[in-house]
Amino acid sequence: MKLKKILAAGMAAVMCLGMAACSGGSESSAPASEAPASAADTAAASSEASSESSALTPVAKEDLKIGFVHISDPSDKGYTYNHDLGTQKMVKDLGLNEDQIINKYYTAEGDATTTALQELVDQGCQIIFATSFGFEPYVVEMAKAHPEIQFCHATGEQAAEVNLPNYHNYFTGIHEVRYLTGIAAGMKLNELGETKLGYVAAFPYAECISAYSAFYLGAKSVCPEATMDVIYTQQWNDPTTEAQVAQKLIDSGCVVLGQDADSTATATTAENNGVFQVGYNSDMIEAAPKASLISARSDWSIYLDYAVQCVIDGKAIDTDWCQGLADGAVYLSPLNTDIAAEGTQEALDEATEKIKSGELEVFAGPLKGTNTVEGGEDLDIAEGEAFHESVDRSAPYFTYILEGVNVISGES
Repeated sequence: MKLKKILAAGMAAVMCLGMAACSGGSESSAPASEAPASAADTAAASSEASSESSALTPVAKEDLKIGFVHISDPSDKGYTYNHDLGTQKMVKDLGLNEDQIINKYYTAEGDATTTALQELVDQGCQIIFATSFGFEPYVVEMAKAHPEIQFCHATGEQAAEVNLPNYHNYFTGIHEVRYLTGIAAGMKLNELGETKLGYVAAFPYAECISAYSAFYLGAKSVCPEATMDVIYTQQWNDPTTEAQVAQKLIDSGCVVLGQDADSTATATTAENNGVFQVGYNSDMIEAAPKASLISARSDWSIYLDYAVQCVIDGKAIDTDWCQGLADGAVYLSPLNTDIAAEGTQEALDEATEKIKSGELEVFAGPLKGTNTVEGGEDLDIAEGEAFHESVDRSAPYFTYILEGVNVISGES
């Protein structure tokens, strides 16, 4: 199998760093070979590394202030909405008050990120969560400047490399439920007698490539003839562009759409055109009851509970953290049974149990793909082997365009 030498190098690097993680970002990592590592294995390894850090001073629960930096606000009904739900649940789970939470919404990726982070520092936050990929370099610099504060960055990839005891990456094993939503999409294709999927992607980052690849593989597991067109919006949250891209995909013959863009624009555009959609981050059935089949979601409270409790207890936070279906960190919204193909729920239930048990690997061979990382080797996974996503670090690192996936110009 190609890429074994990359795997060996990657694992050696992990050993040298003394930690394991899930994954994130744009660089290529290796497909795993014989022995898959679960999210639990990853968490255990990262926890062991974190325990080597010096003891931290506990913070009394009533004195705690927690900051969040978001790229939009909960009205997006997407990524920020879902993260905010996790915050609300964390407040309830840990017995905190809402006034202990300070949110910085609509923060642009750039100098505005530094400004928002500094304001949270000045307001006395002991732990700060930054939730957008592009925030990372600014969060790292702030962590260097304020070693007394814990900084946790979602979807990032630098925590192990920068090796700061107060800087952490986190993500969920969202690819597992992306695969499941693909099953719902593929079964709808079968019912319609069609084979063409479309995907409204945000950026050509590993996070997005992993997402739509998992979605596509889920669809192909039940509709082997399925193909998929992908267009990037080059924005995380831009309803106008998302609608334009969705329309372009529909006009090219796509009859079921997926997305990792943040808004419900893909869902409503699908409904307006009489086609179907699979959502992300929120249940989009209310927005498009005749089009939206199901959504892939993360329960961010699982991580938020853990990280904030560490601050309260004076314990080190894992350098990288990732959990999936088996841990309740990702889940499906309820299936829209009014429009889903017959037998979809049963297929979802069966696949869910297989993923939880480890019997089903999302990126299992035989699998071939073209690497989007310049100079990186292409993917060639043999039958019986698998690429193990989000094991070497917390956010995704699957950077391959699979056979059957057609990436179209990002111009909408």
